[in-house]
Parts: sequence; C-alpha cells; structure tokens
Amino acid sequence: MRRFFGDRAFYRKVFAIMLPILIQNVITNGVSLLDNIMVGRLGTEPMSGVAIVNQLMFVFNLCIFGGISGAGIFTTQFYGSGDEAGIRHTVRMKLYIVMVSVIVFFTVFLLFGERLVELFLHEGEENLNLALTLNYGMEYLAWMLASMLPFAISQVYASTLRETGETFVPMISGIIAIVVNLGLNYVFIFGKLGMPAMGVAGAAIGTITAKVVECAIVVLWTHLHTARFTYAKGLFASAKVPQKLLKSISVKGLPLLLNEMLWASGMTMLNQCYSVRGLEVVSAVNISSTVSNLFFCSFFAMGATVSIIIGQLLGAEKFEQAVDEDRKLITLSVLLCSAVGVIMAVVAPFIPQIYNTTDSVKLLACDLLLVSSAMMPVDAFTNASYFTLRSGGKTFITFLFDSGFVWCVCVTTALVLSRLTNISIIPMFIIIRALDIIKCVIGYILIKKRKWVNNLTVNQA
Repeated sequence: MRRFFGDRAFYRKVFAIMLPILIQNVITNGVSLLDNIMVGRLGTEPMSGVAIVNQLMFVFNLCIFGGISGAGIFTTQFYGSGDEAGIRHTVRMKLYIVMVSVIVFFTVFLLFGERLVELFLHEGEENLNLALTLNYGMEYLAWMLASMLPFAISQVYASTLRETGETFVPMISGIIAIVVNLGLNYVFIFGKLGMPAMGVAGAAIGTITAKVVECAIVVLWTHLHTARFTYAKGLFASAKVPQKLLKSISVKGLPLLLNEMLWASGMTMLNQCYSVRGLEVVSAVNISSTVSNLFFCSFFAMGATVSIIIGQLLGAEKFEQAVDEDRKLITLSVLLCSAVGVIMAVVAPFIPQIYNTTDSVKLLACDLLLVSSAMMPVDAFTNASYFTLRSGGKTFITFLFDSGFVWCVCVTTALVLSRLTNISIIPMFIIIRALDIIKCVIGYILIKKRKWVNNLTVNQA
C-alpha cells in the first residue's frame, strides 16, 4: 500500500499546490455556471447561441493553453534546476506564441464566424427558432473578440507563476476577475442599477471586463515583485530566445499546440454531432457541460499538480522519486474524483431545474450529467497520465494519446452514429464516453514503460 499512498509531508506538498489551483478553477467554473444560468433565464435560443460561440472560444482557449504548455515544460524544469535566464527565455517564447494565435483566431472568427455557428443549428422536435439563435450567437461573438488578447497575456503570466511555485497570486487574480464578471453580468444582462437590459451583449461585456482585470493583476503583480520573481528582471530588455532552446521548445511544443487545438476542435465536433439530433440537444449539452466542468475541476487541478511536481523532480534529476510520487498522485486523483463523481450524480436531477427551458431539455441534461459522473474515475486516470507524459517531454505521444484518440476513435464513431443511424442522443453519448476506457488502458501502459523519465533542460539556455 505504501507504493500508492504517501506520508503526511507528501500530501502537505500536494495540497499546497493543488488547493489554490482547485479553488480558482471551482470559483471560475462556478461563476461560469451562474453566468450560464443568467443567460439561460433569457430563454432557450439566447442560451443556445451563447453556448455555440463558447464552443468556438473553447477551441481558442485550449490553443492558447497548448501553445504555452510546450514552453511551460521547460519553465518548470528550469525552475527545478535554478536557471532564471532559462525561465526568462521561455516567457518570451510564450508571448510570441500567443500573439500569433490571437491574430489567427481573430481573423478566422471575423471572416467565418457565421458559418461556424450555423454548423450547430438543426431542427429538433420542439421547432425552436434557428434564425434567432444565429442572431444571438453572432451578437455574442462580435463582443467576445475583444476578450482574446487579455486572456492570452494573462495565461502567459499566470502559467509562469504556477510553474515557478506561485499558485496563490493566479488564484487571487482569478477570484477578483470572477467577482467582477458575476457582478457586471447581473447588471448588464438584466439591466440593474439603472443600466439598460443588454441580454447576451451584457454577458459578453462582463466577461471582457473580467479578463482585462485578471490580466492587469497578474502582469502588475509579477513586475512589481521582481525581488521574488527575479526572472521578470530584464524580461523585455531583449527579445532573444536562444536558437537551441527555440528549436527544443518548438519540437516539444508544436505537438502540444496541435494537440490542444485538435482536441478542442474534436470536442466541438462531437458536440456538433450531438446537435444533429436537434437544437434542444445543444441546450442540454450546454447545461450538462457547464455543470460538469464545475466537478471536473478536481481532475484538472490534479493534472496541473502532477505537471508541476513531476516536472520539478525531473528537472532536478530525482528520477526515482518522480516515478514514486507520480504513482501516488495518480492514485489520489482517481480516489478524489470518484468521490466527486458520486456528489455529481446526487445533484444531477436538481441543477437543470434552475434553467428557463423546456422539460425535455432539463431531463436530457440530467441524463447526460449522470453518464459523465460515472466516467469520473476514468477521466481522472487518463488526465493524470496525460500530464505525466507531458511533464517528461513526450509531447508527440501525448498528441497521439489525446487528440489522436479523440479524432480517430471518438469523432469517427460519433460521425457514424449521428449520420448513419437513428440512435438517440443518450445511447450515443454513452457509447462515445465509454470509449475513454480504451484510452485509460493505453495510458496505463505508457506510464509503466517510463519513457517519460527525462531531464529536458540540460545545456538548453
């Protein structure tokens, strides 16, 4: 049993890193749920339009996450080896990556946004207004374009702070931004405190303002505390990134960038397949995914913790300790998320009732939540496996393991079921989600092979 469970010192270290990340994610997703409920009070069409655009923004968000993750692997290991110049170079690289990503996605959404939204609009059993849903979606998208740059920059700084052991400041910035978002959404969506009721545009304005606030906090905090975050000194004195490190980050980071972009687009494609069964399915999936994300925070936080702890141990060349602690971290993740899955199943029948939508949408959302709750232990294991492999620089393997599996197995199956059969949404959803059991087995085999046990930072900067 000692192989799978650590001592008190181990769990103190784990929870010191994990809890701030978990709290920030819970608050973020909790407020996203409240925002979703606020928009849901406007009706099914506004909620569906906003949900479709959020699916598109989800691809952008994860592209930013994937783009900086490759450099983040090196940041963590440079920090473990005490190389401040190396950290400085990785931050510059992150900034280059996000700037290019913002320009590309901004252009795509500006030129092809309407076509992308229309892909999700299909007639269902309740004859909801597709044209009205499209109008709400395009109105929301037009505003949300302004949120892309502050979000990208805040992710560069927040990820670097976490990778260098500072998880509290990103948590506080996230909490403040969330309070701003929630308050402004309430005022602007429903027209409180003398403001006009702006509906979905009000929701977008609240979100944009919150992202600007979060960006300002992490940037200013970092540069006003250079005695502590010494890598910030001279960060912009040069734009140079050593050629060898640039090549290494590109080799390791490109698969991660492609992985996150393809995984996010794969998940969006899955939702598009579900939407073929009608617009009410779009609403139900939106409710289910928003609620699920609140509970998924448990394995997302554990995944980030795995990445930080294992990355630092590998950078310090404590390889056997990395293997031992990784096994214990995966065990903790599975047990913790199993308990969270039980709680999720208990509340599943109640949360959809809050929404101003039809009874069939509420019932469908409840069933989707129950399926997701049953898959929590599997999700926990595959997520921890992914971050273990990534912390050791096995980014091409993680590319195949994550987005490769989604597109080749999950999306292919969903396309067949949605286009070539009349199977209803719940059996289709169960089949697609159950495919992750295969991924779980693959993850176990890859972890056991120990190919991820590497120090990537030797002679890089």
